[in-house]
Amino acid sequence: MKRRHFVGGTLAGLTTAALPAPGAKLKSGDIPKRVFGKTGEELTIIGQAGGRFPLNTFEEAKAITRRAYDLGINYFDNAHSYWDGRSEEVFGAVLPEVRNDVFITTKSTDRTRKGAEAELHLSLKRMRTDYVDLWQIHSVNADEDLERIFAPDGAIEAFIAAKKAGKCRFIGFTGHHDPAAHLKMMELYDGYDTILIPLNPADPSYLSFEEQVLPKAVQLGLGIQGMKSTANAKLLQMFNAKKCIQYVLSLPIHCLAVGCTTLGQIEDDARFVEEFKPLAADEMALMRTMAQTLAGPRLEDWKRDVLTASNGGRTWDYLGA
Repeated sequence: MKRRHFVGGTLAGLTTAALPAPGAKLKSGDIPKRVFGKTGEELTIIGQAGGRFPLNTFEEAKAITRRAYDLGINYFDNAHSYWDGRSEEVFGAVLPEVRNDVFITTKSTDRTRKGAEAELHLSLKRMRTDYVDLWQIHSVNADEDLERIFAPDGAIEAFIAAKKAGKCRFIGFTGHHDPAAHLKMMELYDGYDTILIPLNPADPSYLSFEEQVLPKAVQLGLGIQGMKSTANAKLLQMFNAKKCIQYVLSLPIHCLAVGCTTLGQIEDDARFVEEFKPLAADEMALMRTMAQTLAGPRLEDWKRDVLTASNGGRTWDYLGA
């Protein structure tokens, strides 16, 4: 199977701010930005996500969010379901005073129009804002999700209506279970502005979003967000965090959501991207080769397990498409 990878020249079309001199003290505004696909928005290439805030106290999560903003980050990712809503409340406690300077996302897992609209209403209330910049159909995993989303009175109707009403500026979808579901989502509707997908050096070796979904998202001009750059820290046994972030940002994406849970982590990640330079093709290939020894459903346990289902539990070579 011939694999498709993106590196080097593919980044030429991504608008990136000039980098400060190595070793310079990080200031607000030093983090590079890229134009977020067809949205036209300029986002910092990393953004603070609220998915791991349950590992913190409420006050610690607030401090991390505030520090991210002070470092110059303008992209903030969240979801209605994170921490039973408390992650959105963290954003609501910090970001309203700088609302015009930040790009806020949230997500809904409800597959009905009525249910999704109710979730958006509560999300706006929690985050103390009249609108979100990006609202996303969250965790699209399988055909069952697509059937419910696109059924009469399905969730897609809520998203289209919310954008028309100004309750969200852009709409998109997310998922990390099966690339096939993402490809079908893009076939069924052509009005998405964005997509959020898992990307890391191990991904190309198993049910790859990089190989199957990313090319289509690029073709459609979507704003492309990455996540799970360290495979929920499991790849840190082989690579450091900086290298994982470099790998993902060397792909033709626009921004990467990072789930920092300490002030030190968000400061480290900001410093990593301040110094960011795209990896060479051979460096990317070496990382993929190294990560292949760990790849599979045990590492990326959020993906569909085709090892057991399709291979009888035997050792596998490559289970791609």
